[in-house]
Amino acid sequence: MEFNKLFDHTLLKAFAKEEEIKTLCEEAIKYDFMSVCVNPCNVEYASKCLEGSNVLVCTVIGFPLGASTTEVKAVEAMDAIKRGAKEIDMVINVGKAKEHNYAYIEDEIKTLVSACAGNTLKVIIETCYLTDEEKIEVCLAAKRAGATFVKTSTGFGTGGATVEDIALMRKTVGEAMGVKASGGVHSLEELKALVDAGASRIGASASVKIMEEYNKEK
Repeated sequence: MEFNKLFDHTLLKAFAKEEEIKTLCEEAIKYDFMSVCVNPCNVEYASKCLEGSNVLVCTVIGFPLGASTTEVKAVEAMDAIKRGAKEIDMVINVGKAKEHNYAYIEDEIKTLVSACAGNTLKVIIETCYLTDEEKIEVCLAAKRAGATFVKTSTGFGTGGATVEDIALMRKTVGEAMGVKASGGVHSLEELKALVDAGASRIGASASVKIMEEYNKEK
């Protein structure tokens, strides 16, 4: 994979303005990133901004707490796809993970896989709140349910991506699934460590800065 295609160029601030979404999309086109990741309300506008490019629109579902009902998450995903999203990053119900109700989590992910109708589904497990055992069980549930990726973080929790978590997630899901590192990825050095540990996608708002570091190094 080309280095630039590692990136989901991200802007998920609650107060993101249309002009900022436009800039995000222009940057993504310039560097030919894999996607822009925006809130559902910005999917349609981002899709228009990216028309004619190879950059996909990614959005977040049940964000950032994961505490919506399964039915609401499914409707939210279908609406986002209708508006132009090609990749869906859903947040699990973290409370159910802490209760070790992995059947609930697996069933919810299956519902979202169906709602995504062949589009990419990434499952945000919010690693900062889980024990290693819980991370393993949630990743296995996502794998059994047919998700495309497992992902570390929303960026709104108490911590983001770590090398240790990425290595654990990769070991758990094997090579067939994607592993996305998100939350606190600010430099080329951090990115390289995460990729070496097994990350196949990076969610970052510092994508342009990291690309510039990479181009200078090259």
